[in-house]
Amino acid sequence: MPLLGARRWWAVGALVLAVLAVGFDVTILSLALPALATGLHASTSELQWFVAAYTLVFAAAMIPGGMLGDRFGRKKMLLIALVVFGASSLAAAYAPSAGAFVAARAVLGLGGAVILPMVLGVVPTLFAAEERRRAIATVMAATMLGYPVGPILGGWLLGHFWWGSVFLINVPVVVLALAATVAWLPESRDAHPRRIDVPGIATSSAGLAALTYGVIQAGQYGWGDPTAAGPLLGGAAAVACFGVWERHAREPLVDPTLFRSAPFTVGTLLSTAVSFAMFGVLFAVPQYFQAILGADAMGGGVRLLPMIGGMLAGAVVADRVAVRAGARGAACLGFALMAAGMFAGATTSAGSGYGLAAAWITVAGLGLGFVMPVAMDAAIGTLGEESSGVGSALIQAVRMVGGSFGAAILGSVLNAGYRGHVDLGGLPPAAAHAVREGVYGGLAVAHDAGSAALAGSVRAAYVHGMDALLVVCAGLGVLGALLALLLPARPEVGTIGSERPESEHEAAV
Repeated sequence: MPLLGARRWWAVGALVLAVLAVGFDVTILSLALPALATGLHASTSELQWFVAAYTLVFAAAMIPGGMLGDRFGRKKMLLIALVVFGASSLAAAYAPSAGAFVAARAVLGLGGAVILPMVLGVVPTLFAAEERRRAIATVMAATMLGYPVGPILGGWLLGHFWWGSVFLINVPVVVLALAATVAWLPESRDAHPRRIDVPGIATSSAGLAALTYGVIQAGQYGWGDPTAAGPLLGGAAAVACFGVWERHAREPLVDPTLFRSAPFTVGTLLSTAVSFAMFGVLFAVPQYFQAILGADAMGGGVRLLPMIGGMLAGAVVADRVAVRAGARGAACLGFALMAAGMFAGATTSAGSGYGLAAAWITVAGLGLGFVMPVAMDAAIGTLGEESSGVGSALIQAVRMVGGSFGAAILGSVLNAGYRGHVDLGGLPPAAAHAVREGVYGGLAVAHDAGSAALAGSVRAAYVHGMDALLVVCAGLGVLGALLALLLPARPEVGTIGSERPESEHEAAV
């Protein structure tokens, strides 16, 4: 049963601190890669593994992490995960070599994979349906806040201290999260846990890790490359085996009836669509701010603030709108705003200034912020307390894979638009290859050649590719609005697994 009194909102504060730590780390690494290359004498391959080590472990461990919380206690597992996350952040900051840094990033991924499903898995145990969406909106707002704040703080630290300083940002946040979790968060777990589903863990972990690796490789070498196609096909096969096994297992890792629930399925798909679009936009827009408008990394983070402000405002207002218009109406409105913002962004030209960008990312952010808590509430609201950890982990895993595909697919759209419109006339083969590789390579060639015409062509081609990406995102917003019509008007309450015995819920102060 939900926890009573004001203490539950203090407990949400602990959850917010936990997700902030993960949110900071997501955006800081890309900012620090140039400094890491120099400080750790890292090769291009090692730089790629700096990113991949975290992502692969995160993907593989998320669903098992949710199961551990349901089985052994969500508060207990959150505390363990926070300690792991903080310790591995320290290890990353002081890593003596590239190999040690890769190992630290892998352990960081393990901690993050447990933190996120624990955070969302706790919410249904704290709040009844009428307040659950507001709590989810608060947690999602904290997640969004990490996107611009990470680069802003990280940019300042890199300008004043050594490369490892950016990974120390997590440590004080983790310490505060630990103290708040111990003080305010009640323990919750399944009082009658299932046996550990080893085949389910193996197939889900292998499938999600392989799909994620395939997407990473596709972003580097193209979708047809064997290093991308092989893992993608293998991952899809493993996920299919997972689905078949779960349908016939006596005590499955994931309740197979989850996807028979329309609110769970539609809510998960809608939140995945938001992640797909958001990851693509966050791939393209910071590059636009830096390569086209001339901002540095810290300035790029500052220029993202209107989008994050829109997301925060949308998350706050969505609850009030959903109370009046229902989840269906709020989600449709959010996707309409998202589509409108993206369509406006698709009118950007090489000569457009920051004013247009600030306007459209604010509107798009408002729509994204509107949809996410409503969609997540629709999905999480169907989970019983005994399965909220693994159910939340499944939602997060699908969102993460969707976001990875979004960055890769929309990145391919952007690159195709760029390469199809950049002028390579008169360039020697080596220079033409560098220009085709991307906007930064193109601008470097133009600078070395002293060619303002080439620089202008590179900028115009990049903006054309970004516009194509935004048209796809706008179309996704329209499809999302149509899919949102399948949501129930009002939230559902713990319908999945409710036939099982009532879960244990300790609320000792």
